[in-house]
Amino acid sequence: MATSAAPAGAQAVQRALGVLQCFRYLGPELGVSDIARALELPVSTAHRLVLTLVAAGFLERDAATARYRLGTTVAELGQLHYFRHGLHRLDPVLAALGRATRASASIAVRSGHDALVLIGGTVGAESSDGIRTPLHSTAMGKVLLAWAPPGEDDLDALPELVRLTDRTIGDRAELRAELARVRVAGYAVNDGESEVGIRSVSVPVLDADGFGYAALTLRATPELITDDRVRWFVDQALARVDRVAALLLPGK
Repeated sequence: MATSAAPAGAQAVQRALGVLQCFRYLGPELGVSDIARALELPVSTAHRLVLTLVAAGFLERDAATARYRLGTTVAELGQLHYFRHGLHRLDPVLAALGRATRASASIAVRSGHDALVLIGGTVGAESSDGIRTPLHSTAMGKVLLAWAPPGEDDLDALPELVRLTDRTIGDRAELRAELARVRVAGYAVNDGESEVGIRSVSVPVLDADGFGYAALTLRATPELITDDRVRWFVDQALARVDRVAALLLPGK
């Protein structure tokens, strides 16, 4: 997780962003030595960066443990993004979908090699699990890959397809075949591929050019999303996808 070389004027910014990224991957509370080790920086350098971020409100210090966690400025920026992008308008849609299906409803977009949940779903207290998930092992990720625009549809550009369970697709040829099936069906299924005992279905939210801007997903257990009811859950999502697109992509 070392920071790469950058022009002198940008290096401090790059390193500060690297400090914040540590809290995505390493846990909710970190010591200066944890950050220094992750970024391969001297402890003194990491400490200066942390103090600067504390002064700006991006981090805060726990006086009892002398460890650091994300600060209120991060929460403020998250709230500003949530409301200024109109994501709050999707709350009633997802709530109604959740009530109708008794499943967890969420909307995700692509972020690099991951699917990033913008609204809904569940979040792990000790990690970013539930917010950022691999593309190859989730229904939402497969939807985002299947309807990816040119330049983002190269499966060879993806990192190693890590097998999270014995059902995870770990071969690129197999993934290509799966995405072809997804495009024909119009939806994707994750049947224990990212987590044992979890099943989800996902449909694309298409932009004006017909590419996948987002994925609308329902997540539950196989006891709820049974084999004979998969299509019913898909239809419930499809019945609301135009409303989601209208709110998420006002110019469509």
